[in-house]
Amino acid sequence: MTTQSLPQFGRSNGSSPSAIPAVEARSLTKRFGTNLAVDNIDLTVMEGEIFGVLGPNGAGKTTVLNMLATLLPIDGGEARIFGYDVRSQGHAVRQLIGVTGQFASVDENLTGRENLWMFGRLQGLSSKRAHSIADDLLAQFDLTEAAHRPISQFSGGMRRRLDLAASLITRPALIFLDEPTTGLDPRNRNQMWDTIRDLVAQGSTILLTTQYLDEADALAGRVAVIDRGRKVAEGTPGQLKTQIGTSSLRVQMSEAANTGAAVALAADLTSDTPVVSPTGSGFSVKLSDANQAADVLIALRNHGLDITNATVEQPSLDDVFFTLTGHESETPIPETEANKS
Repeated sequence: MTTQSLPQFGRSNGSSPSAIPAVEARSLTKRFGTNLAVDNIDLTVMEGEIFGVLGPNGAGKTTVLNMLATLLPIDGGEARIFGYDVRSQGHAVRQLIGVTGQFASVDENLTGRENLWMFGRLQGLSSKRAHSIADDLLAQFDLTEAAHRPISQFSGGMRRRLDLAASLITRPALIFLDEPTTGLDPRNRNQMWDTIRDLVAQGSTILLTTQYLDEADALAGRVAVIDRGRKVAEGTPGQLKTQIGTSSLRVQMSEAANTGAAVALAADLTSDTPVVSPTGSGFSVKLSDANQAADVLIALRNHGLDITNATVEQPSLDDVFFTLTGHESETPIPETEANKS
């Protein structure tokens, strides 16, 4: 994707961020029959940040986003977008937001340029203005060469980029991205991440839902973890990792024959059961505090057990999710060749 500068977005137009939250939700609730899909969730997103809503499929992430975007009625609680009430001022809210769903909302029979022009016209732009913005967005999302190609001939990555471009036609202050990299291979995922960062650098505020733990870690300044309709934690990725206190010391021994003795020392000092590496030439052990790493390394040296490398690793968001919910995130990253652009 090209790296040229994106146009200015957001309400502040380069000025200081507003004191009014971009999103403020209190006790947000949604039922589908007897199923409580969203259970009293609170969220506050400040202008100019990327806020991640992390959870597995079925956790309630998309339902939260759809209520905030006025696409679903709110059953309980309240929500405001830049101070406008989502229930009673939906028209004003819709003027401030752009929404990109999990699947590209484009017409298969139209070209990329025709799709963007159509979205522009639907949003009240003149034909000339809609064409101009369509051309600008196609260039910004590296789609100019495919502008006159039918969408049916687009790859998965190209469709996702076009869908995001369509949500930016009116330069919204707040962008809702619902699992924007679903179905993309790693290269296209990284391109989309770069685009999201560029949007924020140019003034956008982004509420991002994702089931990918690495995506939340890489993009979001703050993360809310949702599981089975409830918010179970919120904070920066670093705060969430620190909260569970399971940093690990990973040690590579100079001689594999010394691994057993080293493991015994580490177990005594940490009260954890070290895990020997598959090659048998090292181990990892969980730490309850930062001082334990130094204790283990000093003990190894005092016992003449030489090492070639040692690193202290923070827990991943996967570790955080498992600790908070009691089950894995179930989020394999697709790497199919079919989706490459």
